[in-house]
Amino acid sequence: MNIFVWLTLGLILARLAAELWLASLNRRHVLAHAGEMPPAFRGIIDEPVYKKSVAYTLAKGQFGNFEDTCDTAVLLVVLFSGVLPWAFHLFNHGLGQSAWAMAAFLFAAGFAVSLPGWPFDWYAQFRLEQKFGFNTTTPKIWWSDRLKGLLLAMALGYPLLVLILKIVQWTGAGWWLWAWGAVLAFQLLMSVLAPVLILPLFNKFTPLPEGDLRERLLELAKRTQFRAQSIQLMDGSKRSRHSNAFFTGFGRFRKIVLFDTLVQQLTGPELEAVLAHEIGHFKKKHIPKMLLFSAAGSLAGFYLLAVLARQEWFYRAFGFEPGNVAPALLLFGLLAGTVTFWFSPLIHWWSRRYEYQADAFAARVMSGAQSLVGALRKLNEKNLSNLTPHPIYSGFYHSHPTLLEREQALAGKT
Repeated sequence: MNIFVWLTLGLILARLAAELWLASLNRRHVLAHAGEMPPAFRGIIDEPVYKKSVAYTLAKGQFGNFEDTCDTAVLLVVLFSGVLPWAFHLFNHGLGQSAWAMAAFLFAAGFAVSLPGWPFDWYAQFRLEQKFGFNTTTPKIWWSDRLKGLLLAMALGYPLLVLILKIVQWTGAGWWLWAWGAVLAFQLLMSVLAPVLILPLFNKFTPLPEGDLRERLLELAKRTQFRAQSIQLMDGSKRSRHSNAFFTGFGRFRKIVLFDTLVQQLTGPELEAVLAHEIGHFKKKHIPKMLLFSAAGSLAGFYLLAVLARQEWFYRAFGFEPGNVAPALLLFGLLAGTVTFWFSPLIHWWSRRYEYQADAFAARVMSGAQSLVGALRKLNEKNLSNLTPHPIYSGFYHSHPTLLEREQALAGKT
């Protein structure tokens, strides 16, 4: 084996070791606070709910350890067993090396690699989530979601793969820049079309009924000069009792979307505060900033991919012959998460910073933080959130601050 094989193996195992260590660190931290509710949460969270949130956190952590270990084992088998070069040879022999054939190889390989994760998804939904009262979906819906996802991937992802491979043929050494532009354009197009064409395939969206809540939210949008085409309810309760709110689309096609579970859990002022928080993200231009960061990251990724695709040792390390960019695309996709994992704390620090800013915006718009604090407390309670994560674990996995951190930041804004 060449040195790159050993380096790759070391990175993969180092990530698994880090994931297991972080999970152990978090488990010990949660257990240290499990016997008695921390004083900061007394009067906020009921004792039985707190104990249930601890049990939910520990169960998810234990399941996550098993899933991470199995995912790593699958990745190692896929990379080093020779199955990928064997499959590539089959596609070459049967279909040739056209962009359409190579895209079919990439699509088939990606689908095959995802299959071992399905049993874990099933267990998480119908065992873990069911045990703690969150699951509301049925096997029929679960399988339907996967079939729809596969068909959408075939209809949208496969042509995109063909286009990227065609760009490689058309543009020469600078293909990575053109491919990045094509992917970026595709992502922007999907952000416009998804709310209209894709999301309704999975969920039902209905206008928020006339009444005090609708008027309250429309008044908030008017007060903050936030233009939205409509306020809609999404039937999230057909899959889970978890709750959320978001806005989607651009310009005059922008829509405010509330999970029906969220409307059931919060009062009118609390829902208004949650929406004010989401509008805060828009007003502070967090979304375009994150999109620019993502675009810069993908640009760097395409450049690195182009460099690796020119290296014979990169292909030979995994049993491929140099000369076709398709294996490089696949290998890069399989290995990218092993590297980006180590940048998670930086990305999540940035995300949490934006959450604080959106909270502050909501408190200002609502003339105080009381409604937002009330909403955050209920959401943490209803979702059995981990109220006492270890700070290092939180840095790697949490894009939002904890309830206590958010309340401390909002102190004085009531």
